[in-house]
Amino acid sequence: MGHVGIIGGGVVGLSAALALLKAGHRVTLLDNDPGAAAPSWGNAGHIAVEQVAPLASMEQVRSVPGRLFAAGGPLALPPREIGTWLPFTARLLRASGAARFEAGRRALSRLLAEALPAWRAQVEEIGAPDLLREDGHLVTWRDERAAREGARDLASADTGTARAAPASAADLARLAALAVAQPAGGVRFTGTAQIADPDELRTALLAAFAVRGGTRIEGEGRLVREGRRIAIAGVECDQVVVCAGVRSGALLAPVGHKVPIIAERGYHVRAEAQHWPEDLPPVVYEERAMIVTRYRTCVQAASFVEFARADAPADPRKWARLERHIAELGLPITGPFQRWMGARPTLPDYLPAIGRSQLADNLYYAFGHQHLGLTLAAVTGRLVTEMLDGRRTSLPLAPFDLSRFA
Repeated sequence: MGHVGIIGGGVVGLSAALALLKAGHRVTLLDNDPGAAAPSWGNAGHIAVEQVAPLASMEQVRSVPGRLFAAGGPLALPPREIGTWLPFTARLLRASGAARFEAGRRALSRLLAEALPAWRAQVEEIGAPDLLREDGHLVTWRDERAAREGARDLASADTGTARAAPASAADLARLAALAVAQPAGGVRFTGTAQIADPDELRTALLAAFAVRGGTRIEGEGRLVREGRRIAIAGVECDQVVVCAGVRSGALLAPVGHKVPIIAERGYHVRAEAQHWPEDLPPVVYEERAMIVTRYRTCVQAASFVEFARADAPADPRKWARLERHIAELGLPITGPFQRWMGARPTLPDYLPAIGRSQLADNLYYAFGHQHLGLTLAAVTGRLVTEMLDGRRTSLPLAPFDLSRFA
């Protein structure tokens, strides 16, 4: 077995590292996120196996005007960032055609079908099975018409291995007890899951990596071409895997890959969880485009899709709106709030990039998982290991190859 260098210490990079160690490889992990600020650790904690339809679709495109931030929605296209998001949205439009959307849906469905079994195996492998909670999640509405239409749409939607059914009277009673107004309706998903606490997950993954002999270096990592092979500057390794999220495009550019990746930025606020039921699964307040998740020691409200540069200043109006949603719904979440913003790595067709470079003999990649990085981390780690071992991968990876953007 060879020595593998992985750039990126988020949940995808760590999952790949653990799978490779288990297969007998030596692994050096370059991680430039000592403060755990990446979206891997700030997301909603939701294992979203129901999200089989790529967000690059004509349905989503047609809904843009009503979803804009200025109209009260979650989608932000900041004017100052037009040079960033305009070329990306042009590519997204091209990826939203019926044929390409359907091909993407089939590919994503197969990948998501393996996500939860892979997570079950991974939490057992690291000795932390209690980090995976398989209690599904809830979607709720306050407006009666929105509730009828939303429940109808979910009943007929393709939700992969997950199932949606009307929320029970007990579920609705619990939701009513949390807010100032009775919910008009709700849907209970089964077959989905959540991570009990992202900070504990990171700690457990890093501990398992260290125990199994992995080497972790704090640093950015830089690729250097040596003929048909790629090296990581300052690190001796035989094979290289790029799992660096939104930074992956810039890392791969000197090698010759043109990666149309964008930072799709999300925001959350966290507060103490003393008044939020510990056993309540994630709750989606659909009209507010907000998901509330109870973790071990805090409760979190998250929302927004903001297309911008990863390092552009955060927009305080996003946090203020989240806090206003909480207040207007009457949810028992009180400050002081901890505020966070993170950059999801998103490609125009809303499919990840998982594959082997055609421009170098020893270069592999796994990034661009958009909203599904946490969901797909464990299965991605397995696929990366199968590739590096030279085995036929358990799922076809052609739909996720970077050559689709050539």
